[in-house]
Amino acid sequence: MFPIRDHNPSLRRPYVTYGLIAANILVFLSYWPLFADQAQLGSFFSNWALIPAALSQGQMWHGLVTSMFLHGGLMHLGGNMLFLWIFGDNLEDELGHLPFLGFYLACGIGAGLAQYLAAPFSMIPTVGASGAIAGVMGGYLLMFPRARVDVLFIFIIFFRIFPLPAWVMLGVWFALQLFSGAGSSADVGGVAYWAHAGGFVIGLVLMLPTWLRRGGPAYWGRTHGHPPHPDARYRRTTIPVIPRRR
Repeated sequence: MFPIRDHNPSLRRPYVTYGLIAANILVFLSYWPLFADQAQLGSFFSNWALIPAALSQGQMWHGLVTSMFLHGGLMHLGGNMLFLWIFGDNLEDELGHLPFLGFYLACGIGAGLAQYLAAPFSMIPTVGASGAIAGVMGGYLLMFPRARVDVLFIFIIFFRIFPLPAWVMLGVWFALQLFSGAGSSADVGGVAYWAHAGGFVIGLVLMLPTWLRRGGPAYWGRTHGHPPHPDARYRRTTIPVIPRRR
């Protein structure tokens, strides 16, 4: 299940979202050659990733920020940047450019601390922008719970795009993080589920003042949970299928 776009156009150009995407790509390209040598890559991550055990010793606090701009591979980077592309522009529109940058960094730092609390003595390096982007998703859910998001479903050989309300897509995603986090150990390598869940909650909480300034429940009453402007319209998207032989 992959979101590919929303129907919620931003009213001004999201320069910070573009800049964050560019920064993540450029940083990734800067250490891309290290993937040919796992020892060098491990040494690099040991210096710049978030390592909970180091925080417990009062060291490497910079990792709470630098880890947000590191990724473990092309798919990791591509997936995170897709989510930021879809959801980031609308929160930047709501908050303004510099406040959105502060919001993003605060969510990322908070997500890192959530992962730290889940396994404070883990030596596993944590990298990725997903905690910060989860915060963007939490804020988006609060502001636009019924915005339409086009989601690509892939089930073996079945491909189909469905428009879903944001609260369904984001709610399912958040539930999966909680379920997966509860069913796995944060002390071993893999997905940082508690960073995702923590970032999501932090983003939702940090957007509360903006939501309340808009009127809180009255804002939802006026918009019915939709964005306060017309939906973006796209041409119907078709996915090519392979015809069966007769």
